[in-house]
Amino acid sequence: MVFNVASEKELQHILRAHPQTVVHFWARWCEPCAFLDTVLEAIVSDAPSLAVVRVEAEELPELSERYDVSVVPYFAFFKDGQLVDTLEGASAADLSSKALALGARASMPSNGTPATDAAVAAIAPVTKAAPAVAGDERLRVLVQRSPIMLFMKGSPDAPQCGFSAKVVAALRAVGADFDSFDILGDAGVRQGLKAYSNWPTFPQLYVAGELLGGCDIVLELAASGELAAELAAAGAPGDADRTAQLTALVNSSPIMLVMKGTPEEPRCGFSRKVVDALRSTGTAFGTFDILSDQDVRARLKLYVKGQLLGGCDIVLEMAADGSLKETITEMLA
Repeated sequence: MVFNVASEKELQHILRAHPQTVVHFWARWCEPCAFLDTVLEAIVSDAPSLAVVRVEAEELPELSERYDVSVVPYFAFFKDGQLVDTLEGASAADLSSKALALGARASMPSNGTPATDAAVAAIAPVTKAAPAVAGDERLRVLVQRSPIMLFMKGSPDAPQCGFSAKVVAALRAVGADFDSFDILGDAGVRQGLKAYSNWPTFPQLYVAGELLGGCDIVLELAASGELAAELAAAGAPGDADRTAQLTALVNSSPIMLVMKGTPEEPRCGFSRKVVDALRSTGTAFGTFDILSDQDVRARLKLYVKGQLLGGCDIVLEMAADGSLKETITEMLA
């Protein structure tokens, strides 16, 4: 039997009524969740003693937080109302194994002797080792890493939850220049930030090292038109400031190469090829390592007197036809 719940009260009622229950925390945007729903339906047909409960993780954030759900799909296995196991990720094989083992408890003899040792071992209560919580000093450094710092699930280009995606969209809508940290990759930071700012959920947005708020607050500020002002009031740079910084960067040397690594230690093949091409002309040039600055990272290009000459393909083409040195000389004139 499969249930959809809209509150913790409904979930607790089902847990009391059904001794063996699998709770699936899912999200609409996550395709593996839909696939694993079909896996659970097949399991229920083979183990009718099992109940399956679907919880939309982002619609019930307090419930998700209570069971430490940080990624979907996520499964919690209950025996007589007690949490006995969990599963994170989209492994159909692991889900089937754990769910069927849980269902096997229903066939226990009345004297409580397990049907098989394997079934008992598979559903024995699991004690998770608590992650090492990040210290306050590390967290302080992280929240101050950028004037606008977003702690989110996933990355700005690939958010792993709807709330994070909404905050990213709000920041981009006002042209905010921000950095981010994926809390799914560091359980210590994820747990530490909850206590550091006394804020139990994510995403968390920090401005000038201070917590501005979570998704609801950011969206309220965006809706009222106050978000840009809040960011600017804290001294966070906007588009104009960043443009000025980039202009100064590309003009810091007559010939400026924005690359990955340094000329002595290039960090990618394209950068190495452009360095070799420039050196072959005997021309002196300055460089900037984009790996040291996420905001400039998309610009692997060559500038002459502040004007873009081109990227790797253009530079190598000019080097091949012998026009690179001549073009640079003309642009410097």
